[in-house]
Amino acid sequence: MPDNSDEHTAVIGERLRQVQVYISRMPSLSTTVAKVLEVCNKPTASPSDLNRVISLDPVLTGQVLKLVNSAYYSLPGRVTSLTRAIIMLGVNTVKNLVLATSVLASFTTISATSRFSIDAYWAHCLYVGTAAKAIAKLKKVPVMEQEEYFVAGLLHDLGKLPMIACFGELYSQAIRLCGDDYVALFQAEKKMIGFDHCQVGALISARWKLNTIQHAIVHHHRPLADGCHPDNVLYFTSLANQMAPYFQFGTACDRHTDEMLIQKLAKRIGVGTGAILKLKPDIEQEIEKAWVFLNNSAKR
Repeated sequence: MPDNSDEHTAVIGERLRQVQVYISRMPSLSTTVAKVLEVCNKPTASPSDLNRVISLDPVLTGQVLKLVNSAYYSLPGRVTSLTRAIIMLGVNTVKNLVLATSVLASFTTISATSRFSIDAYWAHCLYVGTAAKAIAKLKKVPVMEQEEYFVAGLLHDLGKLPMIACFGELYSQAIRLCGDDYVALFQAEKKMIGFDHCQVGALISARWKLNTIQHAIVHHHRPLADGCHPDNVLYFTSLANQMAPYFQFGTACDRHTDEMLIQKLAKRIGVGTGAILKLKPDIEQEIEKAWVFLNNSAKR
């Protein structure tokens, strides 16, 4: 007979297997999206290279043009040419737009539980994406590269969704524990389920090859841990994630703020905490545009 420890390990192993099966059944990113990422990973990638790939997929082309012409970008005049859109926004921005749209489309069937609101979840993700982009702007990251920070923040909590789908009641218990004991949700997940959304995010990142934002998805709760590579996408996303409950915006059931981590990250990226706090009104102003991005994407 196995002892309790063996039984516990077996239960966690079975739960992890359930999540792996769920993720394996999720649709892969399309061939076009995979090709877009492949093209954009080349230092010599040009607008014409990207246009050649996206234009072969009429649906994706339409989605890109719809987003480009939305209030999220607030461009002067209507853009009807994919080539012009890529030139105006930049190869990196369009790549991230395509990636976010395609990833969000894979999570249209997740439903709420008694304690988990999908709308609150997306509000939190939008806040983190918007805040990460605001930090990037504060640090004078080139405009053509700022969208990567938004996408990293938008997708940083992807690992929660398969956990909700597979363990709705257990996840509700983790949320209850988080509120009652005032611990971070990722810690409550580990206690109630046996692993956290960062570990599940690693599985999703590997399946979809989310290379440039994978570090932020996997390590945003422990960005300064030993063995964690220095990475501004990770640092800005992690800092933005801690700012959400601190500013009481889009907490998505996680009300715990690690103020020490905020101070350490601010110091690591070379920004005073005062400057971080001053970002609040700018972030709130950009949130409405971010909702436009989400509602015009393939998520709904």
